[in-house]
Parts: sequence; C-alpha cells; structure tokens
Amino acid sequence: MAGSNSFDIVSEVDLQEVDNAVNQTVKEISQRYDFKGSKVEVQLDKDEIKVHADDDFKLKSVHEILRGKFSKRGISVKALDYGKIEKSGGDTIKQVIKIKKGISKELAKEIVSLIKNSKLKVQAQIMDDQVRVSGKERDDLQAVIQMLKAKDFDTELQFTNYRSS
Repeated sequence: MAGSNSFDIVSEVDLQEVDNAVNQTVKEISQRYDFKGSKVEVQLDKDEIKVHADDDFKLKSVHEILRGKFSKRGISVKALDYGKIEKSGGDTIKQVIKIKKGISKELAKEIVSLIKNSKLKVQAQIMDDQVRVSGKERDDLQAVIQMLKAKDFDTELQFTNYRSS
C-alpha cells in the first residue's frame, strides 16, 4: 500500500558563500587598475551588501564583479535584490543590495495556485517562508518539481526535505 510522500519548496542562500563572494569582490576591486584612486567600498552586513562608489559606472562595475563571484560560488544572482541608488556625501553614491531568503507570501500563493491548476493529485500548503507539497505518487511530486523548474520565478527555488512514509 502506498503511503504519503512530501517535499518542501524553499529559497535558501548559504551566507558563508555570500561572505566569500563579497570578500573576493573586495579583493578584485583593490587589484583592478580601473578602480585605482577611487573610493569604492563593499561590505556585508547580516543579510545585505552595502556598496559605496564614486559614480554610476563604478557601481555597475561592482555589480558585474559581484554577480560573477556569486555565479562562481554557486549562488544564484536571483538572490540579490538591488535597492535604489542614493546620493551619499561628497559626490559619491550608495546602494543597499538585500539578500533574498525564503519565499515571499505572494510567490508562495502563486506556487500553490500553479500546483492546484496543474490538476496533479497533490496538495500544497504554505508554511512560513516555504511551501510543502505532498501526495501519494512520487511521479506526481516529480512532475510538480519539473513544472516549477520550467517556470522562471524571480527567486531561486530549491526542493528539499523529501519524505516517504
């Protein structure tokens, strides 16, 4: 007799890898010729990255370096939520880049709606910042995973905590 199977849909970011990526970005900025003599700072503060730069061009360069370092360390660039660019003291600009963790309520509702509209024999429920999907057939659960992987969300999704009973 078939039991119940379930898995969780989450959006997690390894903060140690984020720290490593930010440190590598700082190191590359200190070594690059096009940043010589400029006041560019990048620092990680809990779950946000604070960037100070001389001008818009330098800020865009920092974004490119940061995205490259994130990609090399296996962190999705979808985890970066760019705040608005603000003027800072003395002709410099600053920006706060938040690191998205967890699934927002709106995205969770969208995922549950997609799963219900798929007509697969599974149930989806929102649990804080994750979605649990359960059903009797493993194939249905795998179909849900494939359907969600095919859809491009603005948040990177992981499928964890698979349980079979």
